[in-house]
Amino acid sequence: MSKSTLHVVARLTAIPDKVEELKSLLLSVIEPTRREGGCIKYELFQSQANPADFTFIEEWESEELLQIHLASTHIQAALSQLEGLAVASPDICRYQLLA
Repeated sequence: MSKSTLHVVARLTAIPDKVEELKSLLLSVIEPTRREGGCIKYELFQSQANPADFTFIEEWESEELLQIHLASTHIQAALSQLEGLAVASPDICRYQLLA
C-alpha cells in the first residue's frame, strides 16, 4: 500500500496593475521550495482567461512538512510582500487523493 501524500491548491489574485510584480514574487519561491524536504511537486499556473489569477498546485509528503514549508524564510518573506500586490491573502486548500 502506498503512503498517502497531501495535495495543496493555493490561489492568489493580483491587483490589476500589479500582475507582473506578483508573478515575479511567486516565481522567486519556486526553486527554494522545490529543494525543501518533503516537497514532491510545486508548480505555479497563471490563468489564460484572467492573467491576474495564479494557482500553485503542490504535493507534500505530510502535513508536518507542509507546515515547515509555510514557516520557511522564503515563504514568510514572500507573504510579507503580498500587501499591495494581491487582492487578498492566499486561499490555501488541502486535499487527499481519493482515486
